[in-house]
Amino acid sequence: MGHSIFLMFFIIGIIKFMKMFRQQKLILFFLLISFNIFSQNKRARDYGIQIGVLKTGKYNSITDVEGVKVGHTTLIKGDHIRTGVTAILPHSGNIFQLKVPAAIHIGNGFGKLAGYSQVKELGNIETPIILTNTLSVPIASDALISYTLQQEQNQDVYSVNSIVGETNDGWLNDIKGRHIKEQDILEAIKTAKSGFVKEGNVGAGTGTSCFNYKGGIGTSSRIIPENYGGYTVGVLVQSNFGGVLQINGVPIAKIMDNYPKNYKYDVDGSCMIVIMTDAPLGSRNLERLAKRAMMGLAKTGGIASNGSGDYVIAVSTAKNNFIHHKNFELIQKTLELKNEAITPLFLGVIEATEEAIINSLFAAETMIGRENNKRESIPKHEIIEIMKNHNAIITKN
Repeated sequence: MGHSIFLMFFIIGIIKFMKMFRQQKLILFFLLISFNIFSQNKRARDYGIQIGVLKTGKYNSITDVEGVKVGHTTLIKGDHIRTGVTAILPHSGNIFQLKVPAAIHIGNGFGKLAGYSQVKELGNIETPIILTNTLSVPIASDALISYTLQQEQNQDVYSVNSIVGETNDGWLNDIKGRHIKEQDILEAIKTAKSGFVKEGNVGAGTGTSCFNYKGGIGTSSRIIPENYGGYTVGVLVQSNFGGVLQINGVPIAKIMDNYPKNYKYDVDGSCMIVIMTDAPLGSRNLERLAKRAMMGLAKTGGIASNGSGDYVIAVSTAKNNFIHHKNFELIQKTLELKNEAITPLFLGVIEATEEAIINSLFAAETMIGRENNKRESIPKHEIIEIMKNHNAIITKN
């Protein structure tokens, strides 16, 4: 509340100042900057929690991979609609005409991800990646078909492999109402942008839960050292799963005595993990990369329970390896990293996945939804004190 009041007076002051000079463009600029600054919740690193050893990208986000864009549509209506859509675009062009190498790994297959079999068979994707709730997969898939068919150069397209991932937000959201509409998906794609990515109760993470706290969207990135290629790997998660929470190796749930005691339904859920990298990888090594994301999930205490749909989608955005739909040559030339060069990327994915999940928890806020169901945000103050007691907080000099 205090931030909101400060922001209000801050903006009013700027407007009054700028009106004196009649510089309307500068007013808009300062408004955008101030909203961007104050709308970002603190992330794990802001509290001194530094996961892993590799450096992060500029935004510590999946959008640190050049060309990648993320868009959200968030639906919070009345006391029962708490859901949304998140779109991830590997590049800004016509993705059907310029397909990208991809792979999908199934950590635990209790889910409804659309588009898996063709990616497994052909090793590429041809649409943006959409994340939403379980019962909105069909409408999201249909929206991707509409989006693709409307693109220039796609007049002769008669087959589209939509990529749609999901988790079940039915605790907070009236999921059976199927409130997501085609326009919501198209809007998320249209508004996708590079730079900062909103986290927490936004887009596909609006109504999700994680470790019995409020979950949501989270993201992180890692930069591989220059002598190993200097590549960037970014991860975005839709966290909606259970287990025994630990943060950077500290057994938070155990210390707080807040973990599932029957190890059954209260650990069920799902986690969608999307990996983007500018490293030149084919589908085989992208699948190897995707498998490592489950290690990052495990490091947070996730257990991929029987009722969990844990899927990892990995994509290479290396421009030299785009797959031209209308290339009729018999030989397709690609450049790929050697197997021996991929290990640093494995580490980057593990670290970025772990941090993305923790960021989703730190960004999420307490939410009340359907039938007055409630999910509390993680108790940040208590957790930070525990982390300090375990010498797991790095203070800035």
